[in-house]
This record gives sequence, C-alpha cells and structure tokens, in this order.
Amino acid sequence: MRLKSELWVKAYLRRCATVDVPGVVVRRGDTDAGAILIKIARLDGSADLYGPAPAGIETDDGERRWSLIGKSLPEPDVDLRVANETRLDPDIWVVEIEARDGAHHLEGWLSDA
Repeated sequence: MRLKSELWVKAYLRRCATVDVPGVVVRRGDTDAGAILIKIARLDGSADLYGPAPAGIETDDGERRWSLIGKSLPEPDVDLRVANETRLDPDIWVVEIEARDGAHHLEGWLSDA
C-alpha cells in the first residue's frame, strides 16, 4: 500500500531535517494522492528538479520512485516548469529543499529509468 502524499511529504521533510537540511512545502496538493515535485535549490541561482518516476517503475511494495527532471538548471527555468505543472495538475505538491551541494536525500527512492 502506498503512503498518502501528505504523509510522504512530512516523512521526507523530517528526513532532511535530521541532517540539518532546510525544506518547505511550497504548495500543498491533494492530501491522499497528489503528485509531488521536489526542487533542490542550490543557492547559486541553479536548481535540480525531481518528479514522479514514469508509471510502472514502482516496486511491488508500492514505494514512490523519483526521476531527475532537470539538473543544475537556472532557477527561474525550474520555477517556470513547476508553475506549468501546477497549472496542469491542481492536486500537485511542491517541496523545496535548500542544498548547495545538490543533496536530494532521495536515496532508495530514485528510479533507474
């Protein structure tokens, strides 16, 4: 069974907080099944963006999987992409993490696709 979106976001932010990495929910989506975008702000004007892995990549245990959408892109470009996604999907969550080194803290959740 897959965790509800809100619970997954809370757990992810807690995981980041345990290693003193600040993160915030920029946009709340559907509590149960909203898709989640994760922006890693590198604090140098660039950002990485992670989104749900393509359908079928999930494991049998229902864990969410993530794919890198863009790496070291200009932050305004990432923000535009996020804005476009939120217009297409009003149920989407947006989480922003601040990490100069680009650490995403998604270990174990990244897809190989």
